[in-house]
Amino acid sequence: MCFGGKTAMHEMSLAENVLQIIEDAAQQQGFARVRTVWLEIGQLACVEQESLRFGFDVVTRGSIAEQARLEIIETAGQGRCEKCAQNFPLAALYEACPECGSYDVKVTGGDGMRIKELEVE
Repeated sequence: MCFGGKTAMHEMSLAENVLQIIEDAAQQQGFARVRTVWLEIGQLACVEQESLRFGFDVVTRGSIAEQARLEIIETAGQGRCEKCAQNFPLAALYEACPECGSYDVKVTGGDGMRIKELEVE
C-alpha cells in the first residue's frame, strides 16, 4: 500500500535519476550505448512499474540509453517484528507480525530500487 496521488511524477523523477546514473557510469567507464538496463525494485518501494517504463522511454530519448530495454526484477518485501524479533516476508507496508500480531514491524528489505546491471557497448 502506497500513498500519494502524484505517482506518474514520482516515476518520471526516478527514471531521470536512473538516466543520470547511467550517464555518469558511461563517462567513468567509457561506453557509448546502453542496450539493456536491469533494475531491482522492491515490492514495498511504491513504484508503479508501467509508469516507470513510460518515464524511462521518455527521458532516454536522444540519450545513450535510447531504445534500451528495461528489465525489472521485483524483490520481495521483508520485515522484522520489534516485539518478538520474528523475521518474515512482508507483502505490504503496515502488515502485522504473523507470529504475535504486533504492528511494530520494521521493513528490512524490498523497499528500494537499484540498477543491478547494464548491457553496454
